[in-house]
Amino acid sequence: MNFISTTQLINRHLLWFLIGAYIIAVIFPAPGLWIRSVSFGEISIYQQKTNVSLLMIMLAILMFNAGLGLKVAHLKNILQTKFLLLTGLVANMAIPIAYIFGVTVLMRLWYEPLEVQHILVGLALVAAMPIAGGSTAWAQNANGNLALSLGLVFFSTILSPLITPVAFNIFGEMASEEFEKVLQSLSVYGSGAFLGLWVVLPSLLGIAVRLIVSDGWLEGGMPFLKFINSIVLLLMNYSNAAVSLPQAIADRDYDFLAVALVISAGLCLTMFAAGYGLSHLFKLDRPESISLMFGLGMNNNGTGLVLASLALSSYPNVMVPIIFYNLVQHIAAGTVNEVMNRKK
Repeated sequence: MNFISTTQLINRHLLWFLIGAYIIAVIFPAPGLWIRSVSFGEISIYQQKTNVSLLMIMLAILMFNAGLGLKVAHLKNILQTKFLLLTGLVANMAIPIAYIFGVTVLMRLWYEPLEVQHILVGLALVAAMPIAGGSTAWAQNANGNLALSLGLVFFSTILSPLITPVAFNIFGEMASEEFEKVLQSLSVYGSGAFLGLWVVLPSLLGIAVRLIVSDGWLEGGMPFLKFINSIVLLLMNYSNAAVSLPQAIADRDYDFLAVALVISAGLCLTMFAAGYGLSHLFKLDRPESISLMFGLGMNNNGTGLVLASLALSSYPNVMVPIIFYNLVQHIAAGTVNEVMNRKK
């Protein structure tokens, strides 16, 4: 099997590879824990020290490749979708806030309050992250409006140093006193220095490279870039799962795993449904409807996992809802893609 065939195989069956990574993390967590421990020192930006770890480098690679994949020519058409773009960005923040507030009220009936807080913080990390760059690929495969899809990713990423700390402070008001402080610390840790350096800057560098290189060179190197993206994504998910899943399984905390899966899946499906509902409310055409669904339903959980692993190492169960959301969003995206292709 040649390199291109291998890349196509991984991309076509990424969901199964992701599930496999989670299973390996439960059985053989040691390599994943080693990946998390690799560090290349510290750098200081605006009097904030940032650890240059292997996980941070992998996150930067994902964001650089996302920027490289943005077709700048399509971004010129964003002004034609400015109303939908604004609607999508507002909904991407407002709907998770309402959903998570409802969960915190409902879960007061749960017998283990600490588990509720772990789920709340995990979902807060999902909701506060930018829209996933992979949503553009799904939208393109389903013949969505690429300008709208790219605009949602681009602006949610660029605005993340401003929006993410605000989101953490809002979710902190819903948490217990201990975890309110945890989320407030995240709002500091996840502000300009972290998101600017490891999310926004690599994305902008990717866009800059896209402007410089020829389309022929980029098309020739795209299989290689997709392969790197898939491997990095799998390694990041494996490494972070190695922290939380083995302990949860060893503790036989199956009720926590089950409720975390249900609540995470509920948020993901709510976001996809919100995209569909807004499309009908505004009577959007099929391409805009597709892009809005993928944009709202898919978040950049790689960033959330890295932030959780760095700032919340003493709360490994916080990663469980993020891991589950990442899994469910791929299943939901594949299902929506299949349904849309059948309708076509």
